[in-house]
Amino acid sequence: MDKKLAELQKALASAIADMDLDDLTRHPEGKWSAAQILEHLNLTYIGTIKNFERCLASGKSAVDPRPRKRWSRLLITRLGYFPSGGKSPPRVEPRGMPPQQVKAEIVENIVRMESILRECETRFGRRPIASHPVFGALTVSEWRKFHLVHGKHHAKQILRLRKS
Repeated sequence: MDKKLAELQKALASAIADMDLDDLTRHPEGKWSAAQILEHLNLTYIGTIKNFERCLASGKSAVDPRPRKRWSRLLITRLGYFPSGGKSPPRVEPRGMPPQQVKAEIVENIVRMESILRECETRFGRRPIASHPVFGALTVSEWRKFHLVHGKHHAKQILRLRKS
């Protein structure tokens, strides 16, 4: 497994270690629970998997040529900083998946995502392969970095929930 996604798995596993059902579902008013954060992350992994499966099926990259938030992309993929306070796109908002199911699926989907990212990188090289809905065209390496930084951002939120 790529070191970035291995680090992502470790950060999430550490954040949710020993959390029971009550811990996973407890949250302050108007904020997501740990289970909802995990579901959000899982939905981003599923979206990435589907995006890259379409690239493989079509035999070509799926890069949207329109410029997107270039500076935000560079903050995340080069500097490793994920800005707080952004609104999640509706397609990756939690939908109520049972906490134990999402806890199990998220690990499987990180592995699946790494497998398809590796396959796309082998097939298409190091150029931008698919577009992120907010940040635009990303290379496989940038996708891995995005998921690492995004996941660690949310792992910190889960750790704060544990303390409360």
